[in-house]
Amino acid sequence: MNPAEHSDPRSANLPPHARIIMSAGVQRLTGRAGTTVLLGGSPLRLLRLRPAALAELDRWLQGEPVGERPAVSRLARRLLDAGVVDPAWPPATPGTAPGRYGPTDVTLVIPARNRAAMVANLLESVASMDDLNRPANVIVVDDASHDDTAVVARRHGATVITHSTATGPAGARNSGLDAVTTSLVAFVDSDCVLRRGWLTPLLAHLEDMSVALVAPRIVAAHPSTKVVDRYEVARSPLDMGPLGGYVVPLTRIAYLPAAALLAVVAPLRTLGGFAAKLAVGEDVDLVWRLHEAGWRVRYEPGATVAHSHRTQLGQMLKRRAAYGSSAAVLTHRHPGRVTPLAVSGWSAMAWVLVALGGPVGAVAGVGVGVVTSALLPRKLTMLAHPTWVAWRLAGRGHLGAGRLIGSAVWRAWLPVAVIVALGSRRARLAVAAAGVLPALAEWHTTQPGVDPVRYSALRMADDAAYCVGVWQGCWRQRSAAALVPDLRNWPGPRRPDEDADQ
Repeated sequence: MNPAEHSDPRSANLPPHARIIMSAGVQRLTGRAGTTVLLGGSPLRLLRLRPAALAELDRWLQGEPVGERPAVSRLARRLLDAGVVDPAWPPATPGTAPGRYGPTDVTLVIPARNRAAMVANLLESVASMDDLNRPANVIVVDDASHDDTAVVARRHGATVITHSTATGPAGARNSGLDAVTTSLVAFVDSDCVLRRGWLTPLLAHLEDMSVALVAPRIVAAHPSTKVVDRYEVARSPLDMGPLGGYVVPLTRIAYLPAAALLAVVAPLRTLGGFAAKLAVGEDVDLVWRLHEAGWRVRYEPGATVAHSHRTQLGQMLKRRAAYGSSAAVLTHRHPGRVTPLAVSGWSAMAWVLVALGGPVGAVAGVGVGVVTSALLPRKLTMLAHPTWVAWRLAGRGHLGAGRLIGSAVWRAWLPVAVIVALGSRRARLAVAAAGVLPALAEWHTTQPGVDPVRYSALRMADDAAYCVGVWQGCWRQRSAAALVPDLRNWPGPRRPDEDADQ
């Protein structure tokens, strides 16, 4: 395919054959003056649809394609960017007309260091794929291994690039990217194996010329009965969950892991590939640079790649600390994109009063929550009956803020919280609750196959290890910016009065 087709992502219309489905959790509400309002997306927002726009949406939801009319394509794009609808591409099958890209347009790049057995497993999974999911070329970048990684890769038919000095995963991926001659590149880490049908759903998203990168869901390769393994299955930072969507900083899907990515080569080369000097966080940095350049990035959980999770507690916690250490440098490279907490200042005030203010503070905190909830209907003027929706949104916002604040205490501010707790019994209870209550709520939601006591203990150790990494990164960067919360958000929609069909 011609890379020039992707030179201006902002102006790219959806292809006429694109289909649209409603995103999970989106609600239809009655608006004023005969309009319909959609509530959903991330960040949560209200979108007003006038009758003509609603008619188009209903047509799409009945299975009709978007079509060629520019105004209709812009409406579909607006709804997609808001996160209230998702694209639904017809599945590729043998004998059908090819889409914009096929497996012959893909080169698989595998960075590896001292992982001969894992490389063999991954390449065997590649060989087992059907014709629709087997990349045309495979490149293994041997990053100065001391074992027979290169020998194993050649034995399986891969092209091998050998580094005499280790450059790290980002540098190894860049070496592979430099050698790619196809339009697309798939980066897959050596500790992964491909699952059946992994490539087809990813290629479908690149029918949209504004999408530069798409990633599958990362799942556990060999789930076991070990407690740490079951915890990792439920809470791996590589698993972005069962719901797809666009990847946008400070939203539900804020980043993608580099364990498995499919990308258009041209924009990656324009941006210089991965930031090789980053030991961790290079995947987050790349996704955010693509977003800042105007490209769209997509997560597709319908495609899966299996990853060998760490099953030893020490190894898991060490890796969590490494992930945490990237926060400071990412804050430096992308100001405003990294924060330990993004909630309404009013919600934060209410929870601090409840946690530390004693009986009087608890009453004051509840009062703050009630007052801010009562003010929210004034921001929902597009609704015919805003009061009930406002109270429900405000209640969800305040409760959700409590969970986020508890997590931030353990993942970012634990050293300060411990110092405060040394001098106050009430503070000690608050810090303990900040660790235990979000863990129990998460356990109840995920049902991970681990009892709540051990799950909570692992979750708190996980968050504390991440916090250690955050503070280490701040020390190296000589900046505390990664510890600063964002308290600007009002409970409920950020932009509550939007028209989708302007």
